[in-house]
Amino acid sequence: MIDNGSALNVCPVSTLKQMNVDLNRIRPSKTAVRAFDGSRREVNGEIDLLIEVGPCSFNVTFQVLDIPNAFSLLLGRPWIHFAGAVPSTLHQKLKFIVEERLITIKGEEDYAIYKETAVPYIKLLEEPQPIYFGEGLDEDSRVPEIEESLHRLENRQLTSVEPTEEINIGTEEEPRTLKIGTGLDPTQRARMIDFLKDYQEVFAWSYADMPGLDPSIVKHSLPLDTENFPPKRQHLRRQRAGLLLRIKEEVVKQINAGFLEVCNYSEWVANIVPVEKKDGRVRVCVDYRDLNKASPKDNFPLPHIDVLVDNTARHNQFSFMDGFSGYNQIRMAEDDKIKTTFITMWGTFCYKVMPFGLKNAGATYQRAMVTLFHDMMHKEIEVYVDDMIAKSKEGEDHLVNLRRLFERLKKYKLRLNPAKCTFGAKSGKLLGFVVSERGIEVDPDKVKAIRELPPPSTAREVRSFLGRLNYIARFIANLSDKCQPLFRLLRKNAAIEWDDDCQKAFDDIKTYLVQSPVLVPPIPGRPLILYLTVRRQSLGCMLGQEDESTRAEHAIYYLSKKFTEGESNYPEIEKMCCALVWIMQRLRQYTLYHTIRLLSKADPLKYLLGSPSSMRNIAKWRCQLTEYDIEYVPRTSVKGQAIADHLAEFPIEDDTPINSDFPDEGILRVDEEEDGTVWKMYFDGAVNSTGSGIGAVLISPDGRYYPIAAKVNFLCTNNVAEYEACILGLQAAIDFKVKELEVFGDSMLTIFQTLGQWKTKDAKLVPYHEYLEELAENFKKISFTYTPRIKNQFADALATLASMVSITKENLIEPLEIEIAKGPAYCDTIETRFANRRDRKTLRRLATHYFLSGETLYRRSFDATLLRCVDENEAQRLMGEIHEGSCGPHMSGLMLTKKLMRLGYFWSTMEADCAKHVRHCHLCQAYADQIKAPPNELRPMAAPWPFSMWGIDVIGPINPKASNGHMFILVAIDYFTKWIEAITLASVTANAVARFLKRDIIARYGVPETIITDNAKNLNNRIIDDLCERFKIHHRNSTPYRPQMKGAVEAANKNIKRIIEKMTVTYKDWHEMLPFALLAYRTSIRTSTGATPYSLVYGMEAVLPIEVEIPSMRILAESKLEEAEWAKQRYEQLNLIDEKRLTALCHGQCYQQRMARAFNARVHHREFRPGDLVLRKVLHITPDSRGKFAYKYDGPFVVREVFSGGAIILSDMDGTENALPVNADALKKYYP
Repeated sequence: MIDNGSALNVCPVSTLKQMNVDLNRIRPSKTAVRAFDGSRREVNGEIDLLIEVGPCSFNVTFQVLDIPNAFSLLLGRPWIHFAGAVPSTLHQKLKFIVEERLITIKGEEDYAIYKETAVPYIKLLEEPQPIYFGEGLDEDSRVPEIEESLHRLENRQLTSVEPTEEINIGTEEEPRTLKIGTGLDPTQRARMIDFLKDYQEVFAWSYADMPGLDPSIVKHSLPLDTENFPPKRQHLRRQRAGLLLRIKEEVVKQINAGFLEVCNYSEWVANIVPVEKKDGRVRVCVDYRDLNKASPKDNFPLPHIDVLVDNTARHNQFSFMDGFSGYNQIRMAEDDKIKTTFITMWGTFCYKVMPFGLKNAGATYQRAMVTLFHDMMHKEIEVYVDDMIAKSKEGEDHLVNLRRLFERLKKYKLRLNPAKCTFGAKSGKLLGFVVSERGIEVDPDKVKAIRELPPPSTAREVRSFLGRLNYIARFIANLSDKCQPLFRLLRKNAAIEWDDDCQKAFDDIKTYLVQSPVLVPPIPGRPLILYLTVRRQSLGCMLGQEDESTRAEHAIYYLSKKFTEGESNYPEIEKMCCALVWIMQRLRQYTLYHTIRLLSKADPLKYLLGSPSSMRNIAKWRCQLTEYDIEYVPRTSVKGQAIADHLAEFPIEDDTPINSDFPDEGILRVDEEEDGTVWKMYFDGAVNSTGSGIGAVLISPDGRYYPIAAKVNFLCTNNVAEYEACILGLQAAIDFKVKELEVFGDSMLTIFQTLGQWKTKDAKLVPYHEYLEELAENFKKISFTYTPRIKNQFADALATLASMVSITKENLIEPLEIEIAKGPAYCDTIETRFANRRDRKTLRRLATHYFLSGETLYRRSFDATLLRCVDENEAQRLMGEIHEGSCGPHMSGLMLTKKLMRLGYFWSTMEADCAKHVRHCHLCQAYADQIKAPPNELRPMAAPWPFSMWGIDVIGPINPKASNGHMFILVAIDYFTKWIEAITLASVTANAVARFLKRDIIARYGVPETIITDNAKNLNNRIIDDLCERFKIHHRNSTPYRPQMKGAVEAANKNIKRIIEKMTVTYKDWHEMLPFALLAYRTSIRTSTGATPYSLVYGMEAVLPIEVEIPSMRILAESKLEEAEWAKQRYEQLNLIDEKRLTALCHGQCYQQRMARAFNARVHHREFRPGDLVLRKVLHITPDSRGKFAYKYDGPFVVREVFSGGAIILSDMDGTENALPVNADALKKYYP
């Protein structure tokens, strides 16, 4: 046989024996051989044989293997390459050239189809590295990431593990085969076939049947970070000539399918990586590593495998489906197609569909699946990338779920691969596990691959072995402890010495996997049992759940972990705490939604709650466990703890499945309502120092209790007392004429001897056992069941009471009425009518931090100190005294809380109450630091045209007085051009201001639309009001002590003062310097307009005195102009003045926006409403007798009215309204 998939020439030992070849000719061989399933094959040696192929003879070296003889000899790639032969499996021919002659050899008909054999394809393993898929490729052509991805894809395939049958839903001329499970009954099988025939269009039998997923659902985009990862064009790599032809065939096939198109001039060019399949074909992958580095990670998550497998198990029927060429059904975004360009010898091509190998391809496909099936996932179906599983439970119609799924596939044009689909199966492989109605099992193929592995000889092989185990770790109890010898081999600089301990661990794991357990997903609403075992260097646990009907425990998850070097040094109890925290977080999908019953040697919860929080990680662990509901179940005997350890280290065998001939358990429970004749009996015996007693309780079908007790006045053992109690209860049941009875007892000996599972060897118990069997014959139906002591408390109490009470004659006591006391008699009952189960658990958890000493309640703090709990009145008194009392420093709320706790007081809301108390303290509010952050955004004012809006203010009084007696400067500024007019005055009277407005403003620049002043009386009086009314001028006032309201005039005042103070000589001639200061200001460029005020008013720049003394260029140019020419230029300047003003307006608006952005960044909004109590800043304009101890805030006041610009009108507490408004930045809320 000729096989181009084999890396060596193979000769079976049986062939040499049939040829009578002397086996001594076999030479030793150092070649290591590994099959394609990963298992090694022992090589007996190598031998040289002379063979004839057609007319030619060849001397060939064969590797001798002891394998079944499906062939006589196998010629692999070494001979094919040596002979230069070209085999064709399609035509069953072989061609090669000898002495310039073409030799063609036809395959024999008998060998065209040969019998199947268990021998896998073989490849050569040259130590120490194996040859992977890319045999014959250049070293730089092999991409481990792609090979690893292909390996994961093969592991993710969904298949059925039960036998299947093929059905044809097409015609005889065009057969279309699908696989269905053989477990379907004839009716289900017929319905399934009809259903699949109706939905043939959801399958793609070829690329032509694949229209592609609806683009409205998803398209794959490729955003790239080209700044950090510039585009790369890879050069064409060299390939074998034979491989190039197969690459061409694959590219042509993809072009015909519509996957590829020719692309030129792309910035991103990648190479192809041809991967040879087992059937000789080539999978053309693309090396997108450079593109993937530049592509940001898509964080859309893939499903957690554990959760998906749990949701799938315990169903009765499954259908496993796979998308046809899954990724290729999603289209690439039009702008991103060119980025997928790859280079071949036959040209450069790019993908029109999403190719394999892109970084975020899986996330994109999963996003599409979630979009399509979000309302069906975790209900009728499960989806993992391109794999879909439809599931249904017993009694559900599986076709209903399939029909809904297929309708969705049909609507959005998603197609399935018929070769990888199986419908109506009872079990199947899912992501490396086997799911069925029984539960979750490990994939037998994975177990087989692990069991056939030879002992590792390198660190890489050790890691490979541990990696295989890690995938199925949830099935292996205490895996970390079992693998301790192997972990030692992976230490840094450790030599690989395979000793007896390593071999024993290796063999133990293989033996364990022979009977791996069956895991089950948890049942909601029922508690879980956690068996925890801690070793010196590792931990192991088993999470299980008790079956409600059979009371058998089923394993859910095995988990183990190797402690870090630091964790291994913890004391044992802290190791247990650390292990518990890690397990609860690692198994969060189970532990967060169930009550966890912890079984371990020690109680880590008690240690955590009883230790001071300052110890190591105690506080952190304690906080991490608060979100879980954990109950520690103590072990009262060494025997019980040994069972717990055994269960944690070794898996329990799964129970025998229920025979399908029996009816459902739920129906058996309904029978109780039909006849109502089943009674229950609980019995128990007690033997102590005061005597012996027996007790039994009969429970009628309607729930009535009939207790019976007897004191035993003869010496007896505990086992005898148990038999006496059982017989007493049976006799009472016979007196009640009971025919069906269920007997429960906590004596394993009595129950199991009665059931015949244990032999009765004690001579004292034999007569009891025989008499009990006679009594049992009086019942039509009777059963005996063992129950734990905790569920047999009533009978136990009766037996204990009878053993301790001194009775001289028989007493008849009527049945007792037992009430439940929910608290001490002296405590008031708290109604929990509206508290649910979680609330009650929270209250119980909180109550563990408190204890009552006499009539005083204390709380245990986390640093092991006791804090006295106080009531509301005591808390108010404590806060008042410590905060503002004789020794009260008026500290903050947090500091007040800490001081109260240091003094030893506590109440549950103390931090919030302290903060509230401090916030309402009047002195703390009055002396608080003034708030600098503005409460509202800045609202800039803008004038629409020159001289339409003027701001007026007064500078002074100025000391010393001017020589003319003047001590004030009245200043006015135009908001548009920033032009300033100013005069000096001895006193600022109303008449002087009115005269200034008429002479210096209105007479020169026209009537303005608006003037803005502060609230001074000389600027706000009847004379000014009459003037404004006469000329229709709007007079606006700024908020008191709010200079920002007239910022332009305030800035002008500052600049004028600075200029004058630097011009004066005797400081009494400052009034003479004012005109020159105004000229300097008017001829300087203002930042807010980008121009001088003079140029915006007159359209030209003013001529300065220095320009006349030292002529400037424009003075020299204008001196030679005629008057007419000069007038012409002046007209031109006036014509362009509007453009200058528009430019200044735009510049001013941009300047105001920048200022507003900077101001608004410091804004902290404070809202005030009418009726709010507020405090107002004290500006200290008038002297205060308290000096440095004066209030920083005054008040309180009541908000009367709020304006949109931030102005607020206040009133006193007696209702008197303040005349002037206040800006919001001078106020803060007051808390009485």
